[in-house]
Amino acid sequence: MRLQSSSVIISMKAERESKMRKEEDESLIIYLKKEVEAALLRTDYLEKENQELQQEVIRLKAQISSLKAHDNERKSMLWKKLQNPIDSSKTDVFLQKQSDFVKVSEEHSSTRPSIQELPPRKEKLAKVPNPPPRPTSVAPPSPKEVNSNKLSPAPPPPPPPPKMSVGSKTVRRVPEVAEFYRLLTRRDAHMENRINSAAISVVAFTPSMIGEIENRSTYLSAIKSDVEKQKDFINFLIKEVESAAFKEISDVKAFVKWLDDELSSLVDERAVLKHFPQWPERKADALREAAFNYRDLINLESEVSSFQDNTKEPLIQALGRMQALQDRLERSVNNTERTRESMIKRYRDHQIPWEWLLNTGLIGQMKLSSLRLAKDYLKRITKELQLNECSGEENLLLQGARFAYRVHQFAGGFDAETMHAFQELKKIGMGRLKQ
Repeated sequence: MRLQSSSVIISMKAERESKMRKEEDESLIIYLKKEVEAALLRTDYLEKENQELQQEVIRLKAQISSLKAHDNERKSMLWKKLQNPIDSSKTDVFLQKQSDFVKVSEEHSSTRPSIQELPPRKEKLAKVPNPPPRPTSVAPPSPKEVNSNKLSPAPPPPPPPPKMSVGSKTVRRVPEVAEFYRLLTRRDAHMENRINSAAISVVAFTPSMIGEIENRSTYLSAIKSDVEKQKDFINFLIKEVESAAFKEISDVKAFVKWLDDELSSLVDERAVLKHFPQWPERKADALREAAFNYRDLINLESEVSSFQDNTKEPLIQALGRMQALQDRLERSVNNTERTRESMIKRYRDHQIPWEWLLNTGLIGQMKLSSLRLAKDYLKRITKELQLNECSGEENLLLQGARFAYRVHQFAGGFDAETMHAFQELKKIGMGRLKQ
C-alpha cells in the first residue's frame, strides 16, 4: 500500500510539473509572438521612413542640380558681359583712328593728331527704365488695408470636401479600388521598381576661372560705374517693387519678367544691388518664387492634361512614360503642399496672390489631371489582357491595380471615365482569380 501511494504521489507530481512546463511554454510562445509582431511593426515603420528619406534625397539632388545649372548660367552671362565691353572699346578706338585719318587726308594736313587729341570713347549712359506692365485686376489696396492684413493672421486652408469638383469634372471616392488592390497584393508581394530619372550633367567652371573673373579690374570698375550712374534707375525699380500689389498670379509673372529684363542691363545684379540697402530683397525674391513656381506647375499640368497614349509604342515603354509623369506630378504637388502654409503667409505679407496654392485652385487641377493618366494606363493594360499576348498576367494586373489605387488616393477619387476604365480591368481581374 505504501508503495502504491508513493507511486501515485510521484505520478501526480510529474503531471503537475508537465502542466507547469506547458503553461510556461505557452506563455513563452505568446511572449515571442508579441515580440515578433512588434518587430514586424517596427520594420514596416522603418521601411516607410526609408522610402520617404529616399524621395527627399532625390528631390534635394534635383534641386541642387537645378541651382548649379542656374548659377553656371549666370556666370556664363557674366563672362559674356565682361568680354563685350573690351571688344567694344577696341572697336571704338579703331573707328576713331580711321575717322581721324580720313579727316587728315581730306584737309591735306601734314601733321598727324596725337593720342591726347583723340576724343575719349563714349561711356555707359544712365538707363531709362521702361514702364512696368499694368495689372489686369483692380488697383492695389490702400496702405491701411495692407497694415490690417499684416496684423490679422492668415486663415488656414479649408479642408478638402469629400467630393471635389473643379470645372466640369466631379470626383468621388471609390472603395472598390482599395479593395481590389488589397486583394491582389495578398496574392503577390512583388513590389514595383521605380525608375529614377538621371540627373542632368552640368559643366562646372574651374575655381581659377571664377577667381580670374571676380578679380578683373574691368569687372570691379563696371560695378562701380553702375552704382554711380544707374542710381536713379535703381531707385525707380525700388519704388515699383515696394508698391507692387496684385490679385492675379498672371500679373505677377508679367511683372517679374519686366523686372528681370530691366535688371539684366546691370553688369552683375547682386553685386550692384548690394550697394542699395533700401532694395526690397525679400519681396523681390517672393515675387520671383511665386512666378517661377506657378510657371513650373502650370507647364506640368498642361503636359499631363495634353498627354496622349501612343498605341504603337511598346507596352513597357508606354507604362513607364505614364508612371514617370505621375511621379513628377506627385513630387511637385507634395513639395508644394509641404511648404504651402509658409508660402501663403509670405505671399499675403507681400500682397501676392496665394489662392492658386489651394486644392480649389491650380493644385486641385493638377490632381484631377492625373485621372487622364490613370484612364490611359488602365485601358492599355486591359487591352493587353484581352489579347492574351502578354507574359506574367498576374503581375500586369497587379501593376494596373496599384497605379489605379495610387491615382485614386492622390486625386481624391475617380471621375466617370476613369471609373469605367477601372471596372473593365476589375472584370478581367476577377475572372482570372476565379480560374
